[in-house]
Amino acid sequence: MSEKLVYGHPDSLYVRPTKYCAGCGHGIIHRLVAEVIDEMGYREKAVITHPVGCSIWADLHFKFDSVQPPHGRTPAAATGVKRVLSDHLVVCYQGDGDLAAIGTAEAIHAANRGEKFTTIFVNNAIYGMTGGQMAPTTLVGQKATTSPKGRDPDAAGMGYPIRVSELLAVLDGTAYIARGTVHNAANVRKTKGYIKKAFELQMAGAGFTLVEILSPCPTGWGLEGEKALPWLEQNMIPVFPLGEIKKGAA
Repeated sequence: MSEKLVYGHPDSLYVRPTKYCAGCGHGIIHRLVAEVIDEMGYREKAVITHPVGCSIWADLHFKFDSVQPPHGRTPAAATGVKRVLSDHLVVCYQGDGDLAAIGTAEAIHAANRGEKFTTIFVNNAIYGMTGGQMAPTTLVGQKATTSPKGRDPDAAGMGYPIRVSELLAVLDGTAYIARGTVHNAANVRKTKGYIKKAFELQMAGAGFTLVEILSPCPTGWGLEGEKALPWLEQNMIPVFPLGEIKKGAA
């Protein structure tokens, strides 16, 4: 009886132990990006730009070209790469601290200009690498090392969580904005579809595309791994609704 291989390791990912904490969603997101790049046949013409933060390890895992810009400057680097190599698939891989804090201006203006690269925005509502501080996407009431009693909008300097996808969707330069999650199998499949559509629209020259992905961070949240997934579903999704926020047409 012949057997058919239905599951394997993506060619666009190195085979090596993960650098991420147990229960982190980055590994799943890496696989989705790699699978789509392999399926589209772009591994030899793919470039990922990734900044300081948990995204910094992307070059250790992705088996294609990468650029590591300073913190928050990833969209500027992606802009330069895409303008010079317009036939390449350019991915801007950012976390919520990077995109929604130090790099907000870079992201907004790249989106407004309609730069033709795709941002993969990993939102885990916390500063994961640097000690679990409150991030721009931290939920109201969520505890962090810099908000030990929970995020309080009335407290000086705390404010509200930023909905990046909705913010960018109103700009004329954005062609496609979607928000997915990797907390269960069904949504992993949906998120892969969003990534594929964003890549297709990028290569069709449609404009700026972004896929926000809600991701668990058990270490930053102070939760055991199995408790992080229901926490994400119960707390993050009501604040950051899933789906295609701005649909593009190739």
